[in-house]
Amino acid sequence: AEAYTCRMTLAGNPVIGLLANNFPDSVEFLDAIERALAIALPDARFERYRKPNASIPAKDELVERIVGECDVLVTAYGH
Repeated sequence: AEAYTCRMTLAGNPVIGLLANNFPDSVEFLDAIERALAIALPDARFERYRKPNASIPAKDELVERIVGECDVLVTAYGH
């Protein structure tokens, strides 16, 4: 395993988007991600999004909303 290093810094009160693909457990996985990120970034605010179907791309409207509301996005696949 190789450690991953994030080169981006989030100043102030970043808004972190969490996008579930609606596959089983994707929401629960993002719950865990949010808990971990909230410890590392206590001033962050989280916005939740969900695709209606795991097998299709996010609609343009959803992508535009995420871009307008978030500084960074974490996406999750279930299993």
